[in-house]
Amino acid sequence: MIAGASTAGAECHAAGVITTPGVAFLTGALKADAGVVISASHNPYHDNGIKIFSATGQKIDDSVERTIEADIFAGSISNEPPTDETVNSSTDQAHELQSRYLDFLQNQIGRDLQLKSLSIVVDCANGASHHLAPQLFERLGARVIAINAEPDGRNINLNSGSLHIEGLQKKVIDEKADLGVAFDGDADRSLFVDHEGQFVDGDATLLVLAEHLQANGKLNHDTVVATVMSNIGLEVALREKNIQLVRTDVGDKYVLEELLRLGASLGGEQSGHVILPALSLAGDGMITALCLIRALNDSGKSLAEATKRFKRYPQTLLNVRVKQKPPFGDLASVTKATAEVERHLGNQGRLLLRYSGTEPLARVMIEGQNQTEIEGYAQQIAAAIQQEIGL
Repeated sequence: MIAGASTAGAECHAAGVITTPGVAFLTGALKADAGVVISASHNPYHDNGIKIFSATGQKIDDSVERTIEADIFAGSISNEPPTDETVNSSTDQAHELQSRYLDFLQNQIGRDLQLKSLSIVVDCANGASHHLAPQLFERLGARVIAINAEPDGRNINLNSGSLHIEGLQKKVIDEKADLGVAFDGDADRSLFVDHEGQFVDGDATLLVLAEHLQANGKLNHDTVVATVMSNIGLEVALREKNIQLVRTDVGDKYVLEELLRLGASLGGEQSGHVILPALSLAGDGMITALCLIRALNDSGKSLAEATKRFKRYPQTLLNVRVKQKPPFGDLASVTKATAEVERHLGNQGRLLLRYSGTEPLARVMIEGQNQTEIEGYAQQIAAAIQQEIGL
């Protein structure tokens, strides 16, 4: 059996089905062979693709993805449209599956969580959470103001959701709400706005969750897993609590792999993907929101107070066009410039050198305490790269 749902296909999405993490959950709960999602994630509807989950609820391996793609392009997979009987059967099951997923969120993730005093604005990105998220928070007693919750199959993520926070910020202020949450189209990521209208990204969310788990003895190995894109400010703030930050390549798939390898209990991305393996092996925006609210309730702090300690360090990024892509360690002048910059940064800054995977570019990213200084450091390294291999 294959559990399937669409979160961004024009016709299916307009009717509303279920979120990407919901499919991941149901794949395991139904003991299905796989879960399939049509989704453009945080992108416009015309960028639709297919996500496939294994029987465990995890995304399939890269090698399996490549094999499936090869079969599709080779024409070895049937393109026959589904029959009316199949479509009607799927529609009949939709409400049952939605209810099962919501029950899981309310009764397991949100167990004993009382939100009667909470006022929350929910930006559904005209996506898969458009009826699920408001229902969930209302079931738990919150006053819910839902925005961008009228999907038509083509307005998913359109000037809304996790990539367009401005509307949510204004609505939180106008409604005098306690906080706001923005989901992306398939609701596997969530970003927040505090009662003052300030943006709270995935890094700040990870900090709040890490401190809450640590206080309750549930932060395994005092370790958080994030990607190379997380701000050095997260690393510094965690270090003050004797929490180690382990970094991976960009992608929630790689975060999950490292979480399972280390036996760690919290990981995520700056973009709002957060994974708590004890609860779900898939990033789930609604689980993230419930866990964040629980952390706030237990601490007695507002979101603004809980994230006050998080300081985002200035960042600069330079791209250098290159004629080849040798290891940076093989370039003498680049190695020398890099060592000098890292010495100046110490443990209050970070340098990341990498090549673009799709363009002839070397990328120099530096974070530190002073914007002018790090821009100068980036220029030094960029000049060394230009001298060695620049176009």
